[in-house]
Amino acid sequence: MRYLIITVLLLGSYAASAQWRNLFNGKDLQGWTVVNGSAQYTVDAVNCEIIGTTVEQSPNSFLATNETFGDFALEFEFKLDAMMNSGVQFRSERRTDDPMGRVFGYQFEIDPSPRAWTGGLYDEGRRDWLYPLEYNVAAKSAYKAGQWNTARIECVGNTLRTWVNGVPAANVEDNLTAKGFIALQVHSIDKPEDAGKTIRWRNIRIQTAGLKPTPPDQLFVANFIPNSISKQEKYTQVNLLWDGQTTAGWRGAYKLSFPERGWELRDGVLSVVKSSGAESQNGGDIVTMGEYGAFDLQFEFKLTAGANSGVKYFVTEQEGNKGSAIGLEYQLLDDQLHPDAKEGVVGNRTLASLYDLIPSLKIARGQRKIGEWNQGRIVVYPDNRIEHWLNGYKVVEYQRGTPIYQALVARSKYAQWTNFGMAPKGRILLQDHGDQVFFRSVKIKQL
Repeated sequence: MRYLIITVLLLGSYAASAQWRNLFNGKDLQGWTVVNGSAQYTVDAVNCEIIGTTVEQSPNSFLATNETFGDFALEFEFKLDAMMNSGVQFRSERRTDDPMGRVFGYQFEIDPSPRAWTGGLYDEGRRDWLYPLEYNVAAKSAYKAGQWNTARIECVGNTLRTWVNGVPAANVEDNLTAKGFIALQVHSIDKPEDAGKTIRWRNIRIQTAGLKPTPPDQLFVANFIPNSISKQEKYTQVNLLWDGQTTAGWRGAYKLSFPERGWELRDGVLSVVKSSGAESQNGGDIVTMGEYGAFDLQFEFKLTAGANSGVKYFVTEQEGNKGSAIGLEYQLLDDQLHPDAKEGVVGNRTLASLYDLIPSLKIARGQRKIGEWNQGRIVVYPDNRIEHWLNGYKVVEYQRGTPIYQALVARSKYAQWTNFGMAPKGRILLQDHGDQVFFRSVKIKQL
């Protein structure tokens, strides 16, 4: 009896400190309001479930809390009766300039399709995908079709994290929306035969006080706050390659110091000053002081109309000062207006391609308009596998040193360079091609 009393007291103490409360009373939809669409939301009071049902000719529908939340831990269970897309909004709002009050904000994705992005983070009505599960392939198998699944969303400050059945799924750092409602989505349908499909939620509870953020893990972080390093990025040894303010850590290619002209640092942005549109005719390329072998490089970039530039890696400067330094290149280009997009072979000079060697995949949802910020990423593994990423999508994948790689080099403009791209280490280079291009959030993790 003594041990039973101690156990009860300990459990009671934990429950009090956790301060969980239910958002759904199990009987009716008190505290919730349907917005944006006309999908049906009903309550199964016997099983304490909210049931969302698809209907024809309705946009995305949301059952939203009347209360708003900032920092919180949210847990819930969900089950899909059929193949359908859904999600749970959080820190979300409604547009006041839209007659329907269009919902926008962060969404925990529920995706039973073969893509398997359940637990990924989507920005509904705003920026599209923030954390597709291509960033975390291991989490794709966490969702269990036809079964009840448990989910957790944790928002503490600018850190947004998700779990599916206890498996870490997404980790985003963002400061666009600090507070908003929570909402259960019933997605719009395209086909009449998809009407009547259901998704169920139960055991919806939230904690807003006494929050203890889950300790950092090794998950990749999608950080949308310029020139910043999150707590988890520090834990995984991600470092800023450009500090957002000074020229520290960089110099001109073939030079001892940073160029005196041709580059501008202003308001946390590093940019090429527009000149002739030719390679290295103004300030010239800039390179890192350090050299890198296996690494995960992230950078944000913004193009102006008709612009051409690039991010090069494994740059050695051994070829001598003959224009732009030589290296493997992640192409930066306005594919619509710059003529280089039509040069080369099968588009291998287009945006995010391995320049003059391998064309990038063109994924519509990964494209941004000229003048908008893009997220680029280059991953070089110790076994020489290399990936190019653009806005959350892997668009190039190859392995340097293989016969296929050597054949590509042999037919390219780089055929004249012995062992092109094969240095064990090299510098990172930002190219001055005479067009105005902007960079920020340049960071690296050595693998």
